[in-house]
Amino acid sequence: MSLPGSGKASSGPYDGLPEQARADGPPTRAFVSGLVLAAGGSKRLGRPKQTLPYRDSTLLGHVLGCAGACGFDQLVVTLGGNSGEVRSQVDLTGATVVHNDAYGEGCSSSIAAALPALDPRCGVLVLMLGDQPGVGPTAVRTLLARLGDAPMAVARYSDGRGHPFAFRRELFPELAELHGDKAVWKMLEQRGDEVAEVQVPGRVPPDVDTWEDYEALMETASGV
Repeated sequence: MSLPGSGKASSGPYDGLPEQARADGPPTRAFVSGLVLAAGGSKRLGRPKQTLPYRDSTLLGHVLGCAGACGFDQLVVTLGGNSGEVRSQVDLTGATVVHNDAYGEGCSSSIAAALPALDPRCGVLVLMLGDQPGVGPTAVRTLLARLGDAPMAVARYSDGRGHPFAFRRELFPELAELHGDKAVWKMLEQRGDEVAEVQVPGRVPPDVDTWEDYEALMETASGV
């Protein structure tokens, strides 16, 4: 995969993506940016959940490792609450870090903060959660390979919809105007049949909001 500034997106895991027309030559595969949302203040946990131990890393470190293995052309992560502690304990190498001062206003504020940091060539944005370590490269690659011509795609697990999400560039202005913690889900509902639902095996991977969530995750970590 190419890195920002390399001039073009290379072939690779996302060869199934529809091509982008170019005025100066043959069409190329869409440039894909990954965005990991990790700006939460972890109020219910009482400590930064991004730094909680998970496997041989931290919760956020594991998610970033999975995101790195997806082969994105660009990887962006948003930080907000406890950002100093997170920066000191989580390996952020290879990611563009965006600080979201308005993190208390929900996930949509982090998306809006991250959009200006996207590479100008970005044609598709993949959204992942920094507290959901069960979403791996296979789910992301499947989502992108089956995006087709849809403006937006969502993973469909055996028990419902879940992350990752994918958005085409045409939706970026709409993403920038979202407000609140569940705004992306509302957008998904409003788009109806325009949204591509991509079948992904298994149940929706759990995220971590409480100690009970974390303890349950750790009990099943060996099978993730």
